[in-house]
Amino acid sequence: MGLTIGELIDRAAAVEPTKIALISDSVRLTRAELLRYVNRLAAGLLRLGIQKGDAVLLQLPNWAEFVYSYFALQKIGAAPVLLISGYRRAEVDHLCRLTEATAWIVPRAYRKMDYPSWVGAVRETNPSLKQVISVRARDEDKNFTARLEELMASPLDADAESQIVARHPQPTDVAHILPSGGTTGLPKAIPRTHEDYLCNVKFLHDAGAMSNDDVCLLAVPVGHNLALLNVVGAALVGYQIVLLDSTRPEDLCRAIQAERVTYFPTVPSLLKRILEFEGIGVYDLRSLEKISAGGEPTTPDLVERVRQRLHAAYITEFGMSEGPLCRTRLDDDLKTVCGSVGKPICPEDEFRILDDAGRTLPPENDGELAARGPGIFAGYLKNPGENQRAFTADGFFRTGDLARIDRCGNITITGRIKDVINRGGEKISPAQVEKLLLAHPDIADAAVIGMPDRALGERVCAYLRLVVGKKTTPAEILAFLTAQGASKLLLPERFEFVVVLPLTEAEKHDKKALRQDIQRKLERDK
Repeated sequence: MGLTIGELIDRAAAVEPTKIALISDSVRLTRAELLRYVNRLAAGLLRLGIQKGDAVLLQLPNWAEFVYSYFALQKIGAAPVLLISGYRRAEVDHLCRLTEATAWIVPRAYRKMDYPSWVGAVRETNPSLKQVISVRARDEDKNFTARLEELMASPLDADAESQIVARHPQPTDVAHILPSGGTTGLPKAIPRTHEDYLCNVKFLHDAGAMSNDDVCLLAVPVGHNLALLNVVGAALVGYQIVLLDSTRPEDLCRAIQAERVTYFPTVPSLLKRILEFEGIGVYDLRSLEKISAGGEPTTPDLVERVRQRLHAAYITEFGMSEGPLCRTRLDDDLKTVCGSVGKPICPEDEFRILDDAGRTLPPENDGELAARGPGIFAGYLKNPGENQRAFTADGFFRTGDLARIDRCGNITITGRIKDVINRGGEKISPAQVEKLLLAHPDIADAAVIGMPDRALGERVCAYLRLVVGKKTTPAEILAFLTAQGASKLLLPERFEFVVVLPLTEAEKHDKKALRQDIQRKLERDK
């Protein structure tokens, strides 16, 4: 497209300056007002010394400040490193070190997250981190070096505007860095350029028939690629964004009714929560036209309930932060919507099914899904070993998912090669949880699996063998993990204490046997 992401809001404001662009808990902004806020913050970030090419940790919930910060960094050629709100010291420290981030934008307080208690620890271990910028701070705090609100307070003058223009990035520059759920440890870093990411955004919205008139509700975390695609998409296509920092069914229904939402990208578990909400009939949800859902399997029952109860079209998606994106179309039949994730969105992206030897399989055969093309990233940051494993000799990215492609080109995900727990769309590394558990002095061995869950798809279950003669409780283990800096996502939701952990012939944990065991126990507990 020859564009950069920061240019999108300039173009949008020039075309329709008075059109509402962003609605959140604190603001209701036109395109011109949003651009003014973004430019003021861009100038403020430059005054702090943030330079073109710098990586900046961006860890904010679904607040308007996320949008200001993301686009302000784009305007000055700095690369946001997207962090979900639930990341704690372990993940933040790792990604800060990996990206050599120079700044961190983070709330002073958010729900139960006590960021100031470990901001200092991250700064101590990362000499590159010069600035920690607080958001919505009620008072001064020595852990932070600046306040976002003060950075945005000064009107933009001609000198500041020229400095912003001078730092304009190129389309081939890194636009942002996304974390990937690791299967063997902490998150990997995924650099995305303006070109390859805008390829994703353009064709995703073409496939979903998005238009300038749509109103998009975002309740999934903005630190996720699913939400970010739509934040950028709003600037490209021109639709309105409603940011909601709640997943309570009544709040979602209230927002849909109040703002006449037409488009709702989400995950199936959240949709189920809305459909099961007893008060759903109180709200007028007739504005909803399109619901897209990914990250978890879609069932025929869910699609039928969406169509009958919400009278909306259902789009099934499959996406990865690395770039592969598939989507069913609005005119697809029920079998395609429920039984597949549709076709690749970009006509220039190539998708293949590979056998164990890396050979391409014909249609209707199961193997590993692989992809290459203009919408696919070029490799993980500072991780040559993983890049060698992740890419074939001819440049296809191995997704780690088992899939098949039918004769019409629709892709069905049939399983996972990588050992990952999918909790409501969140990818959790069992190996990372096991590593944290094994740091406990009373735990001799640990095996972590995903246990079936009706609401979230899977939850984290830990099988533990304690040191002989030692005793500990789940509460004590959770307190230990929290003290180690583990995020909420990494905390097991069920513990099974065993004398012996089953092993395979290769002397590895027999997780198939453990999954069968927890399935029996869950059925018994019903």
